[in-house]
Amino acid sequence: MTVTTATLYLFSFLAALILSLIFTPAARAAAQVFDVLDHPHTAVKTHKQPVPYLGGVAICLAFALSMLWIRVLTSFPTGTLHSLRGVLLGAVLIAILGLVDDVKRFGLHYRTKFFFQIAAALLVVSFGVRIKFIDPPWFASAVTVLWIVGLTNAFNLIDIMDGLASGFTVVAAAAFLFISLPTEEIYVNFAAAALCGATLGFFPYNISKRYKIFMGDSGSLMLGFVCSSLALGTSYGGKSKLAVFAPLLILALPIYDTLLVSVCRLRRGTSPFVGSKDHFPLRLEALGWKRPAILTFSLCAAAGLCAASLAITEMPDRQAAVVYFGCLVMLGAFTRYILKVKVK
Repeated sequence: MTVTTATLYLFSFLAALILSLIFTPAARAAAQVFDVLDHPHTAVKTHKQPVPYLGGVAICLAFALSMLWIRVLTSFPTGTLHSLRGVLLGAVLIAILGLVDDVKRFGLHYRTKFFFQIAAALLVVSFGVRIKFIDPPWFASAVTVLWIVGLTNAFNLIDIMDGLASGFTVVAAAAFLFISLPTEEIYVNFAAAALCGATLGFFPYNISKRYKIFMGDSGSLMLGFVCSSLALGTSYGGKSKLAVFAPLLILALPIYDTLLVSVCRLRRGTSPFVGSKDHFPLRLEALGWKRPAILTFSLCAAAGLCAASLAITEMPDRQAAVVYFGCLVMLGAFTRYILKVKVK
């Protein structure tokens, strides 16, 4: 990695961060003017007063403009950032989908959401972003679509507490950047740096009591879409063949929470698409944890899992297997702890 390239990665991060810090309060003001507010009209909502939406629009704009500036300012050969175009176009499509759902009074039907999410995932695949270690190619593309759509919705599900989805994205994007640096996957590095900056600029407003704003579906869906796409952009090459599963650790929190709530709801005989307070952060709250402690614990756990994924890329198979097994054991113990809470 040359000094010039490293400087451009830093520029991507800083440009997105500054733009997000500017756009987020502007989006908050616009949400208040046009009454784009999240009203706590259902029992699933955990806030007491209406909160402005449109934070996701600020994140998406900061991310997109940072990427467009990189294309203008750099002289990479044609095709070097080809995959980035697909990720950017798909992210904008997903953000618009989420924005419509945020503005629409009763939201979009989940089938409509799935249709456009699948279309966006196919768009990314058409730009060459797909799982590389699965054959034949058509099957790899199908699994890729399933992966992207699944993670897109997983991030939406985990956005149930201030700072959780945005803080986790900052950690995950940083992990994708550092894990991709040695392989010189240019588009992953640029996009990860920009996503990290754009989400970090939103984070302080999201956890603020006075200037609070939610990202809404436009943000959570977009973050899940970009993170799941970036996970497919690097080889995770190393001493272990098991390193290809490193993204499962980087994105473990939204994957875990989605599986947890889906299984729990199905066991109760309810639809996985019907909201309830059975997410792991809300279970911790029911056990007596305070929200700042829950957020700190969740982000530290995410950072630890990301560190484990980075370590696995440098380990032989046997040691990597031990790390994976250790993570599963800890996850099992944590699940046993939070299932002490009975969710109605």
